[in-house]
Amino acid sequence: MNDRFAAIPVFVAVVECESFSAAAERLGITKSAVSKRITQLERSLGVQLLQRTTRSLSLTEAGEQYFVYARNACAVAQEGEDAVTRLQGQPQGCLRISVPMVFGRLHIAPLIPRFLAAYPAVEINMMMDDQLVDLVEGGYDLAIRIGRLADSSLIARRIAPCNSVLCAAPSYLTRCGTPKDLDQLTKHNCLFYSYFRGGSEWQFDGPAGAVRFQPKGNYQVNNSEALREALIAGLGICQMPTFIVGDDIAQGRLLELMPDYRLPEHAIYAVYPQRKYLPAKVSAFVDFLLAQLGGERPYWDTADR
Repeated sequence: MNDRFAAIPVFVAVVECESFSAAAERLGITKSAVSKRITQLERSLGVQLLQRTTRSLSLTEAGEQYFVYARNACAVAQEGEDAVTRLQGQPQGCLRISVPMVFGRLHIAPLIPRFLAAYPAVEINMMMDDQLVDLVEGGYDLAIRIGRLADSSLIARRIAPCNSVLCAAPSYLTRCGTPKDLDQLTKHNCLFYSYFRGGSEWQFDGPAGAVRFQPKGNYQVNNSEALREALIAGLGICQMPTFIVGDDIAQGRLLELMPDYRLPEHAIYAVYPQRKYLPAKVSAFVDFLLAQLGGERPYWDTADR
């Protein structure tokens, strides 16, 4: 019976992750251990819960029925764990976080040692990825999201503004000229980020109101630090968040262009699944981020970093 109960969260993770290997990564165990737990669960129940092939995984009819109860059982157990840790007051346990690659590396990762020193009972498992992940299916406690948030059941706490600028290196502008408006910008090599959820168009609030611009150039990439390197090297013009290029602007390595054409204002958020009891480890981390990064003028937007 104990083995059967222990296998329930493993079964739920396999179904939500749609693979044994992804479930193993989420749970922090080996793929073979996941497979063994599922086999033991099916043997103890006397039914097959999953149809397995080399390329796919699907629930049997019995598996679909069992999954409803198993998922509810895990949710209730999680609520109980949240309630107990809340009563204890001291943040503890494993905190699973999803953060954007570049923002995470530049501004979250340097803070982790300080947070863990302040809360030694907490362990952090941080995934850095620019792809949007499902917090519930991925088993994450918290994510950092940048930009306008889609309507969802997630709770969002605004951490800081996310300002962007149109910029280029002095070497590029010396070679190709400095655009003053959108007509002149069409003649320039525009670089762009290929994972941008708003699409490839650039949006501006210009002298005549909101306008859209379709950038054209010889380089697009799914990593903002790669774009920054190309900008510094003088390859072209790009719109970039100041949390990446703020220091480059301050030091003159990059120059802000077309100030009359403002880019949309976005924000940086901490988002987490709605829970009856918010775990102390989550609230502590969010409060820590607000203390370190919060405010209408974050440190990367100041010249005296």
